[in-house]
Amino acid sequence: FTFTLTFHYGTVGGGKIVHELIVRGGVSFCSEMEQVYDADREQELANAERDYLVFLDDASDSNIYTSRIQDMIQDAGCRLVVNINDLRRKFPERAKNLLSKAAEEIPCFERALRNMVYSLNPEYGKKYENFYVGFEGSFGIGHVNPRSLKSHFLGNLVCCEGIVTKCNLVNLNYELKCDALIRSCGCSALGSLIYPKIVRSVHYCPATSKTVEKRYADLTSFETIPSNFVYPTEDENKNPYETEYGLSTYRDHQTFSVQELPESAPIGQLPRSVDIIADGDLTDRCSPGDRVRVVGVYRCLPNKQGGFTSGLFRTVLIANNIQLMSKEAEMTITPRDMADIRNFIRMKDKALDILVRSVAPSIHGHDEVKKAILCLLMGGTEKNLSNGTRLRGDINVLLIGDPSVAKSQILRYVLNIAPRAVTTTGRGSSGVGLTAAVVSDAESGEKRLEAGAMVLADRGVVCIDEFDKMSDIDRTAIHEVMEQGKVTIAKAGIQAKLNARCSVLAAANPVFGKYDDSKTPMENISMQDSILSRFDLLFVLLDEHNAERDTLIASHVVNLHCYRAPGEDPGAVFDDTTLLQGFTTEDISKENEEDDDMADDTDADGHDIFEKNTTWLTRGENEHILTLDFLRKYIQYAKKINPVFTENACEYISEKYADLRSFDEKHSDKEKTMPVTARMLETMIRLSTAFAKIRFGKKITTADAEKAYSLLSYAKPQERLDSNESKKKKSKLNIDEDDGDESTPKTKFTSKRKKTKKGDETAEDVYEFDSESSDAEEISFQQSKQRLRQSTQQQSREEDEEDTTQTPAISVDRFSAFRRHLRQAFDNRRTELMSKDEAIASIQEQASNNRYSNGEIVAALERLSDENSIMMADGNIFLI
Repeated sequence: FTFTLTFHYGTVGGGKIVHELIVRGGVSFCSEMEQVYDADREQELANAERDYLVFLDDASDSNIYTSRIQDMIQDAGCRLVVNINDLRRKFPERAKNLLSKAAEEIPCFERALRNMVYSLNPEYGKKYENFYVGFEGSFGIGHVNPRSLKSHFLGNLVCCEGIVTKCNLVNLNYELKCDALIRSCGCSALGSLIYPKIVRSVHYCPATSKTVEKRYADLTSFETIPSNFVYPTEDENKNPYETEYGLSTYRDHQTFSVQELPESAPIGQLPRSVDIIADGDLTDRCSPGDRVRVVGVYRCLPNKQGGFTSGLFRTVLIANNIQLMSKEAEMTITPRDMADIRNFIRMKDKALDILVRSVAPSIHGHDEVKKAILCLLMGGTEKNLSNGTRLRGDINVLLIGDPSVAKSQILRYVLNIAPRAVTTTGRGSSGVGLTAAVVSDAESGEKRLEAGAMVLADRGVVCIDEFDKMSDIDRTAIHEVMEQGKVTIAKAGIQAKLNARCSVLAAANPVFGKYDDSKTPMENISMQDSILSRFDLLFVLLDEHNAERDTLIASHVVNLHCYRAPGEDPGAVFDDTTLLQGFTTEDISKENEEDDDMADDTDADGHDIFEKNTTWLTRGENEHILTLDFLRKYIQYAKKINPVFTENACEYISEKYADLRSFDEKHSDKEKTMPVTARMLETMIRLSTAFAKIRFGKKITTADAEKAYSLLSYAKPQERLDSNESKKKKSKLNIDEDDGDESTPKTKFTSKRKKTKKGDETAEDVYEFDSESSDAEEISFQQSKQRLRQSTQQQSREEDEEDTTQTPAISVDRFSAFRRHLRQAFDNRRTELMSKDEAIASIQEQASNNRYSNGEIVAALERLSDENSIMMADGNIFLI
């Protein structure tokens, strides 16, 4: 049998590069490259080059790309990024051909760019031999991910989104080995993927005093015919050559793999990936764990070795533009959303209760755990000191308890609400799988860095279920990540550091499967102090038998199963179709602002921040639950706040930390649970910062520190009680607790809550420690509670003093004039959003001779913000 495969790799002038692979009886033969001349095709390519030159030469029109080319020359660059939407508006047929015939159109575009550079700066045009074009904009069906990248996209210009998992080192060597080129002979592109990429080699013959030059091209090139990579070692008379490495030309080269995003991968299927080839200035643009958007040409490379081929071809994406997607997957927040957030903050104390109820509302109880999850999503404030020290702001939470207490359900909820989250299990994860590994490429044998789950979740959350099933060796591998936020690799000659700044939410079962009351907490947990101290909060959740509580849980679960959305027919087929999603490399939020405004005008009630139907709640319809969309936006905006500590809050935290240390030292090692170290002090700082972010506070007050200490006291399990004393405590606890507390699961060794009186100003519950200590310890604890009351009573006076010291002065008349000028500035622009610099410039122009000082501007803006007239964020002013 005999059959022939013909490949069209590109064009040179008006001819096509044709490569024939002939297979006869299972033995393949590869013919040489040949160029087929076509006059009509040559004229068509000349017309394409002329159209691209007209598109770039827009000095008499919009002057966009002419100025960009001048900026490129000034920055000593060689790549111009073109928005394909601009080309589509001016030359729609050209843009269509560019997407479908990229291998033919891109060389024409690059020649037009080279001619444009020569016309603007001839000297700079001689500096670079080639100039390159990158693309951005809307690609339509060409906006794909590694899973949807099919064979019909071969030869097309596509935009692929994903996360970098494997990354080769950039080849910067200037030494070209002969055996490397011998292995890369023929038409195989293997050498271009492994070894240093040489563009031009210069050789000198001492016997004849002659210098020869040879140029090289591989299959990733669109314009030239691929060379045979035969390295010249001697001339026709067998005189040896000497390579002039200093005169040779080399090019940076790198390959990396992009995998589909974890949140978009189908459940139960392996994630797909695609190899990316980056040359020149595109190298070293990303590292493992980065989310990228790669624009390039999808091509297949023949994999022929020794003159034979298996018929399977490797597909790669030859990049011409690489964009780093934001680490924080942000949602678009409109001015109406800002107003809703502002109105919700006014609820003050009720706002925190509603937020806690809105976290995993399908789970009954666990109010304190939900509060901890809310703090985990908010996070603290990360500090990067000048000496290189990093103080993490990520909050880590560990849930340990009996089966069927909704630990895994809480993890699944965090995966749904967190902007970036990666899940894994303890049994199915290894140490290198969580951090990073050095692997060998199956085809080339080159060493690669492969990112683990924590690196992929950088600036996000890692959810580890069945944490107790991990071995101690694998748990030790994540010590550095949980505290330093980095992964250090020193293997196989590769030394690298990868960012893994993520929060860890882990769930585990006790050693005996179910919590054993006769054992100490450490015997039930059975984890090392080195890993426990890295968790900020540790909750022990018990499945205690309580008739009334069991009835509430049963009613809640039954209501969830009986719930049916309004308008849903009984027995109807579930519709799993998703909303249409626009794919583009640009931020289209500005283009949709007018549509959003029209939608706001038609909706009289505005945005619904509360769920309309809460009949499935056990507690009834009176309690509000936030919508998932609004909760995400609230968390996203609150995370940007960077509050600072007040002096009273610092004193309170220091005092409570000293109390915890003194309490921990008076008990034996067998009775200790979580070690009280300096990390617990940092835990109180992070929790206080999170509570301040929840209420959008600029300063961390004593009330925030009290909430943090209360949550820490609830989460920290205490030492084992004697059986008789434990029974007395439980019976007393059941008598003193309120009905609302019965619905909340209690940790095993937490005592009764102090009941707040009507005249008591303490807003948070104070948790006592159950101990077998003497009367002196009880007196010391009573004194601590007395100091807590005094500091809480001082909170109102403290906030008033803060407000008077932080706001600069401005007279009443000047403030009224400032308000009129600001309103006039927005009326002139006919918008509700304006940058702060533009607004100030317009106000100063209206003030004329009575210009405002910087202090007056700051005072006026803060006063307007306090009056809920405006909202400032990211250098912009929103008119409410």
